[in-house]
Amino acid sequence: MPSSPSPQPAPDTALPPGTDRRLLCVFPRYAPSFGTFHHSFHLVGARAFFPPQGILVIAAFFAARGWQVRIVDENLRALTEPDLAWARVVMVSGMHVQREKIQDITARAHRHGLTVALGGPSVSAAPHWYPEVDLLHLGELGDATTQLAERLEHDPHRPTAQETYLTKDRTPLEDFPTPAFHLADTSGYLAGTVQSSSGCPFKCEFCDIPELYGRKPRLKTPQQITTELEAMLAHGIHDAVYFVDDNFIANPHAAKRLLEHLAVWQQQHHYPVDFTCEATLNITQHPDLLALMRQARFTQLYAGIETPEEDALIAMDKRQNLRSPILETIATINSYGIEVASGVILGLDTDTPDTYDRFCRFIDASHIPFLTINLLQALPHTPLWRRLEAEGRLLTDHGPGDSNIDFLLPRDTVINGWRQVVAHAYQPDRMYARYLYQMRHTHPHRLPVPRTSPRYRPTALLRGARITATTLWHCGIRAPYRADFRRMATAALRHGQVEGMLWAAIAGHHLITYAQEALADRTEKTFYADTMPEPTPSLPQ
Repeated sequence: MPSSPSPQPAPDTALPPGTDRRLLCVFPRYAPSFGTFHHSFHLVGARAFFPPQGILVIAAFFAARGWQVRIVDENLRALTEPDLAWARVVMVSGMHVQREKIQDITARAHRHGLTVALGGPSVSAAPHWYPEVDLLHLGELGDATTQLAERLEHDPHRPTAQETYLTKDRTPLEDFPTPAFHLADTSGYLAGTVQSSSGCPFKCEFCDIPELYGRKPRLKTPQQITTELEAMLAHGIHDAVYFVDDNFIANPHAAKRLLEHLAVWQQQHHYPVDFTCEATLNITQHPDLLALMRQARFTQLYAGIETPEEDALIAMDKRQNLRSPILETIATINSYGIEVASGVILGLDTDTPDTYDRFCRFIDASHIPFLTINLLQALPHTPLWRRLEAEGRLLTDHGPGDSNIDFLLPRDTVINGWRQVVAHAYQPDRMYARYLYQMRHTHPHRLPVPRTSPRYRPTALLRGARITATTLWHCGIRAPYRADFRRMATAALRHGQVEGMLWAAIAGHHLITYAQEALADRTEKTFYADTMPEPTPSLPQ
């Protein structure tokens, strides 16, 4: 059990139960990464990437119980003293990379005498990281959530010792409330998010999803998803929606039912958005799903390729990536109009000094424009953690943004290899060449958007004109890579690829800028840059 917070004096006047239900839900600011696109926000008028899905669900849950709820996403604006002065209880959620921000929010709330409850993936995996938090919610929405709400409704004051609420009976996803989009400043996001399933049947060595969320996928109904989409549209989210499922095709039969509904919904609503999802490469074993994804206007798929090296995939137990040759798999997905984005990992036990050259050749051959390039990190609740712990290869002291693993190769070899791959991938002319490939070989296969689409309304066209002017000015006139951009833009426009050119410009600006920061050691080499303490016992499934 984590150590207890300092006992708090009882207030002079205790409020009757149920009369002080003011809940402030706070989502901490993200650490910068390849995947946040934060350098591109000013080009499109956004202030953050995605809405915090978990916080919006929790806000809806408590609002349905009669709480007054406010939401502060620190990716949109800073938490202020008036926010805290209004609240009676502060609820926080976050991932490992937000740990320091979570601790800062907790300290500020405590200075106001507020009770702090913390849930989400980080505390669920490592509750002992947060000894200063009053109430810990471990696991997903479920019986623990109800118990926590009842406790706060009975007594909202800080406890004298830390209390832990562990979900043993998960709420079925079909019983989840619609996220509280009406309480959020949705106009500030680059894209919307929706979750249709939770869990993944695979058991990759480095991944904590199976132990945190289970291997048997749990599902929402297609009707729930379309209800959430309509709520997003009604509250200002437009253009793009990302399915944040651990694996969109974890249950292929359910994915097919959902895609059939999405295709009809898109047609009925004249294709107001494009969809993106995360899925495993074995999706090419299901051509019917890819055809339906095209019909529903899925335009990008994020896949954990991890490595092109077969022995490494076998060692990490990611054999699903070996069911077809990876380059053929990528080309197949592209043939349905779906651009592939990818996560790759360096620092594997199977890496050799030649691995980095092979990675660079793979990037060129795959034509994948956007890759998150990470050093391997051992997370609690993973087979990788347990193996490296037994081998004595977990580091408690490592550089900022670095990995917590004692690599088999010399550390300088791994770090310099990572630099080599990042520099190669995001050299502007190489990156733009990969985007041009997508414009010529992938984008033409997409389902055309009808002129009746909301995307062609005057307000949308005016917004698009502003984005185009801003992007051309920043990337074509001011940017140090402007000559490379102009060559790409000229080639794209020659083939009528205005939309493709804009996406290459917007995404490319972030990727080039972030890569330069990473190579200068001004940001993380891995998404999980915090020191990892001892893991807690496995959570029940």
